[in-house]
Amino acid sequence: MGVTTMPNTIKTISLTDNDKTYLNKLLNQSTLEIRIYQRAKILLLKSNGVSDKDTADKLDIGIGVVKRCLNKFKKNGVEAALHDNKGRGRKAEITDDDITWVINKACQKPKDYGYSSEFWYPLSFKKFINSIAEEEGHPCMASVAESTLRKILRNAKIKPFHVSYYCEKRDPEFDAKMHDVLVIYKQIEMQFDEDGKLLPFNNNSVHTLSYDEKPGIQAIATTSEDRSPIPNTDTNSCHQRDYEYVRLGTLSLLAAIDLLSGEAIPLVSETHKSSDFVTFLKKVNEKYPKGDTIRIILDNHSAHTSKETQEYLNTIPKRFEFVFTPKHGSWLNMIEGFFSKMTKQMLSGIRVKDKEELKSRIYRYFNEINKEPIPYKWTYKMDTIDLSKEDINSIVYGVVNAKAASAENKDKKAPKPTVRKRKSVSN
Repeated sequence: MGVTTMPNTIKTISLTDNDKTYLNKLLNQSTLEIRIYQRAKILLLKSNGVSDKDTADKLDIGIGVVKRCLNKFKKNGVEAALHDNKGRGRKAEITDDDITWVINKACQKPKDYGYSSEFWYPLSFKKFINSIAEEEGHPCMASVAESTLRKILRNAKIKPFHVSYYCEKRDPEFDAKMHDVLVIYKQIEMQFDEDGKLLPFNNNSVHTLSYDEKPGIQAIATTSEDRSPIPNTDTNSCHQRDYEYVRLGTLSLLAAIDLLSGEAIPLVSETHKSSDFVTFLKKVNEKYPKGDTIRIILDNHSAHTSKETQEYLNTIPKRFEFVFTPKHGSWLNMIEGFFSKMTKQMLSGIRVKDKEELKSRIYRYFNEINKEPIPYKWTYKMDTIDLSKEDINSIVYGVVNAKAASAENKDKKAPKPTVRKRKSVSN
């Protein structure tokens, strides 16, 4: 091995192929001590001509650590650079039992041990492991480094510092109900040509709406006027707004989109109770021709099956049909995409003088988009639906609320979605 030096500085070092293979093999060990890991990296970086300062920066260590390692290499070679002299420090060997113990602790939550946090963070987990290692029979983990713990968890393919979300299917009929909603979407799809234009049906007496509520829309006022951008400046290139603001209360939006025409139908209210839902139904009832069927896809909110809703439905038998999405399956409702688009285009960052202005601007937004309405398209799992194998009447006209508008149910709550027996259909 040759060493090129400058006064008090080792500029670069030469490693044999065997040395490099050995060092890289060390770096791939999951139980390698952090100090040996750092020294192996120092030697490899230095052999590639990296300066002492850059090496220290890359490894987040002091430059003195780099110089000591290189001086030991210069005097006695690779092994001397990697390991302390006999009698110095202590040999810490992480066993498989230690690793299993760490992984087990990582899979538990901090609150299980009396901490306030819900999940571990790298530093808090390292301090926790260090604090209990001796007591629980793993003394070598009492001083284990955060980077070593990260490597152990990475090799075990677990990420206790992160959270991912999923939706539990709590509705035992989830798949069946989703299938029924998709059948309706398939019916809608077949009424458009390949260019997305609505085909001319003369007797289209069923109007399908996707409905939901968006509660808690905040009316927020600024404490001073926004400042407009000033061209050709570095400091005022965008709108500027005072950090302080005033909360003026909230409004609720009840809305539906007509899946054939793309028209959006809004109702802005102080609340989203049963009375508000009935008001929306009355608005829809006035909009469409008498005698036509109004089919509404909606979620399982209690207002949709309340006594007040039932009483209104009893006054207009066979006018409305409710198609409920499965529980925890509101994402199947196409209006969710509409609300997301509305939030990005109009509600994000909105500031108003009062709630009346917020209400006015929401209605103005609907007027703007209804000038050129665009029907929403559903694509998820549509290739699984074959209408020739479906009992359309059973699905479309008897999905939910088969008794909702009957006279004998006056003053009762509307029925919850129940198990349906699908009729067999011959091919």
